[in-house]
Amino acid sequence: MRRLTYFIMLFSVTNMCWSAGGDGRMMHVDVDLSDKKSLQRGARTFVNYCLSCHSAAFMRYNRLGKDLNISEDVLKKNLMFGTDKTGDTMTVALNRQEAEKYFGVAPPDLSVTARSRGADWLYTFFMTFYRDPSRLTGVNNRAFKDVAMPHVLWELQGWQEPVYKEVINRHGNITRVIDYLEVVAEPVDKPTPYQDEDYERTVRDLVNFMVYLGEPVKLERKTIGAWVIAYLLVLLILVYLLKREYWRDVH
Repeated sequence: MRRLTYFIMLFSVTNMCWSAGGDGRMMHVDVDLSDKKSLQRGARTFVNYCLSCHSAAFMRYNRLGKDLNISEDVLKKNLMFGTDKTGDTMTVALNRQEAEKYFGVAPPDLSVTARSRGADWLYTFFMTFYRDPSRLTGVNNRAFKDVAMPHVLWELQGWQEPVYKEVINRHGNITRVIDYLEVVAEPVDKPTPYQDEDYERTVRDLVNFMVYLGEPVKLERKTIGAWVIAYLLVLLILVYLLKREYWRDVH
């Protein structure tokens, strides 16, 4: 029993550390896989800003078009820049050895990142890039400290800089920590007028699409699951009535 208690405590602490990431301030995002427009916008952002370095090797373009109601012509014209075959997967031409040379690590495949990290972590990650001159890329991230990835969406968000505050730790020492981030340079690629909500919606759509990438059949699975449960409930009633009929004479 004691071992089981220790295991539960260790598992809980591990999950808390994993969920917190960075400085522990996780932002929440509501995803809706039934929102096809959001998924289409997210696919556009993913292809234009992510697919140049990151692959999604478990997703095929024709499956993407079918699920998101995108015609083959639109798919080829706007989302397929590395191939002309709709049956191909979403891979990139970036050489892993060159990527490790430039970034220090090869960019990971993003097919199941939303499942391993979670939607909230991804949203926090895209929202909390900030300038850091000490880094080779010139930026850092609150959700992923010392991240090797540059801020590829800076033209949409603008530049953020950290505002620090002083805190006293348990040893009585004063340290400077990031209190919040503030935008100090306006976006370059922006409609007029541009508001913070526009970038937030862009990130929300991107995260929504990445959640879809992690499990394209999620909505279908839930629908099938509901029908299966309903079938089993009806079957349970029939079996119970049949049992009563068979055992009526015995009782």
